[in-house]
Amino acid sequence: MKWDTGRINPETGKKIYDFKSDTQWTEQEAKEYGLDREADVRSGRYIARADGKILFKDWAALWLKSVDLDPSSHHTYHKKLRAQILPEWGETPLNEITTLGYQAWMRRLRGKISAGYVRDLRIIFGMLMDDAVAHRPPLLFESPVPKENRRRGRYVRPVREEKETVPTSDLHQLAENALHVWGFTGYVFMLTKAYTGMRLGEMFGLRREFVGPNWPESDPDRKRREKSLQRYCGKYPLPVIRVQWQHKYVIDPDRPDEDGVPTLALPKYGSERSLVIPPFLAALHEELLASHDSEWLFPAMGGGPLVSTDFNTYYWKPIRDGSDARVGRYERQELLAVETFKGRRIHLIRHAHSPHLEEVGVPAVAIEERLGHILQGVRGVYSDVTPEMERKIVSVLQERWVREEGLSPTRLPFGAR
Repeated sequence: MKWDTGRINPETGKKIYDFKSDTQWTEQEAKEYGLDREADVRSGRYIARADGKILFKDWAALWLKSVDLDPSSHHTYHKKLRAQILPEWGETPLNEITTLGYQAWMRRLRGKISAGYVRDLRIIFGMLMDDAVAHRPPLLFESPVPKENRRRGRYVRPVREEKETVPTSDLHQLAENALHVWGFTGYVFMLTKAYTGMRLGEMFGLRREFVGPNWPESDPDRKRREKSLQRYCGKYPLPVIRVQWQHKYVIDPDRPDEDGVPTLALPKYGSERSLVIPPFLAALHEELLASHDSEWLFPAMGGGPLVSTDFNTYYWKPIRDGSDARVGRYERQELLAVETFKGRRIHLIRHAHSPHLEEVGVPAVAIEERLGHILQGVRGVYSDVTPEMERKIVSVLQERWVREEGLSPTRLPFGAR
């Protein structure tokens, strides 16, 4: 049985027909099958066999070029496609990928790689299949990836990274270790991360013009400058810094195998924001800025940008895990490990910031805004961060530092009160 697909061959100008044969058909059954296919064509449901024959690797290449992604996300997708998805499905036509085949692949992956990585692969693969269905003309009638709410098989509880309550003393011990590893810059870096919850790339990209006493007077955006001056430098001034950039390596999506270029980019999810900070931290920032002439608040040991260093190996690892004493040119006393963070990511310092504010009653909207998140639901639509909330944040963080350092307010330098 042959039927009209409703398309024209652009080279010959002739109609394109599709066909199917079946030895069990009667002439009437064959005619009805053809009429059904032409009905699918008229309703837009028909998928020509040639369309679905596109190899997965070719569809993935077209898809990557078409999606609007941050360069870092584009590079991440490319790496995961190349590492796991294309070796499995690259030579397979789209219309030959079945649900059972997909599920068998998922089961094999779960036996050899982490749950988080499997989840990322499932999301990318699912997007590719969904977009093949949504493509016009469609390449698939339906995605072979079952929806997550149609769970089959035994329930497996999601694996989450184990969290521990982080005492303030451990955060201060990190700062003390950093003082010996990296000097005064390291000491201020660790306290800044502990008392702001900033992401690592945001710490790398913190430039001197966005740190008090320079900001907000130095802000190039007139409207934001005037609004910030009124809010933070008026009758009741608050020390503040501006998270405007992150410093990271950006890889050209058209040349994914080449090295990236250090780039000042917007923070993750476009979460640029103003952060009020306790007075002790503002005083430390001012002292640090006066000690060097770098464009960065936190220059590397060699004076350049931190993004170009192996930060985890030469900075974070000895700070968290401790190290033996050194003699000679790089003399350093023995450093004790900070057990809460031993062998763990520096990002966990950020995780500790939220509960430290929650336990003293800081509103959720102020915490989410501070971390660069958006409060979801109705509360996110109608809630706003008020100056009084920010004053509470400054107060509780200052009190936490004073309590940990065993100081009384009368003993503090004027700028740290």
